[in-house]
Amino acid sequence: MNKILVTGGCGYIGAHTIVDLIENGFDVISADNNSRSNESVLDAVEKITGKAVKNYKVDLCIYDDTVAIFQENPDINGIIHFAAYKAVGESVEKPLLYFENNLNSLINILKCAHEFSVPNFVFSSSCTVYGNPDKIPVTEETPMKPAESAYGATKQMGEKIVGDAVNANTNNAILLRYFNPVGAHPSNQMGEIPLGKPQNLVPAITQTAIGKLPGMKVWGNDYDTRDGSCVRDYIHVCDIAHAHTLALNYLLEGRNQSNCDVFNLGTGDGLTVLEIINAFEKISGVKLNYEIGPRRSGDVVAIYANNDKAKNLLGWNPKYKLQDMMETAWKWEMKLKEDEKLFNSTNAELN
Repeated sequence: MNKILVTGGCGYIGAHTIVDLIENGFDVISADNNSRSNESVLDAVEKITGKAVKNYKVDLCIYDDTVAIFQENPDINGIIHFAAYKAVGESVEKPLLYFENNLNSLINILKCAHEFSVPNFVFSSSCTVYGNPDKIPVTEETPMKPAESAYGATKQMGEKIVGDAVNANTNNAILLRYFNPVGAHPSNQMGEIPLGKPQNLVPAITQTAIGKLPGMKVWGNDYDTRDGSCVRDYIHVCDIAHAHTLALNYLLEGRNQSNCDVFNLGTGDGLTVLEIINAFEKISGVKLNYEIGPRRSGDVVAIYANNDKAKNLLGWNPKYKLQDMMETAWKWEMKLKEDEKLFNSTNAELN
């Protein structure tokens, strides 16, 4: 059984990917310092899969602590590297924080991959590497434009670092550029739990609908799009997760055509922010309280994927539709509310 290290394994996409890996026969360990996640998500992983996953609570920016994971697990055969800060708006406000965290952790993981001869590496990249593209949909060959945020810049730099590292060290890597992951696991055991005020659209929608937030803003309605709001490619988190399993198998089976390959992960459909809001209102029956705000620094105008390469080479076919994305996200938000009520009532009885 292949042992896979998932960094950022307690995060939103990381935890869903761990489930998919286990369901496809992989042995998985996690590394996550839980600075922006909660280790309890691994209890949900165990409920879904029946497998307990060990998490190393390690800051990957500290090399000695990082290398200790590999010393204890010399049989690691693949790494999926998610661990990074990811809020576009925050990265504009705190660029040095993002460069320090996202790049130092990546460099340390790649050093360990080389030192311990780990042959397979999958990097969590992003469509932000394209900047504001001249043409959409974007293919893997679309030229990169200047990044609109420090987060996007760390992904551009990260791809360059991974590519140069594997070229020098003769191991293999895949760069997965995903678009906008949304939704929750259909078991309703796990989903997105933003720390603080949500930076992403769908959690902002569901938290507004449930009453956690009094309202939400649509950042700009004067873009050159169908309705003036930004266009994005929204993809269900479980489809994203499964692509990582397929990418590992692609490397393990030696089907890769180069030692560093890149794939877009999106549905291939561009939807506006206002279209997503309307879809959620239709599915949930809840009218959202939102207002139009100014454009937000760091946002690109419009982007969505050409996903032919992932379909043809990885055998990846997204199966979740927009309705599934909204329904699973909403059911997850309602479950969080019920769990909170249960917790509060239990505490009241104890007190």
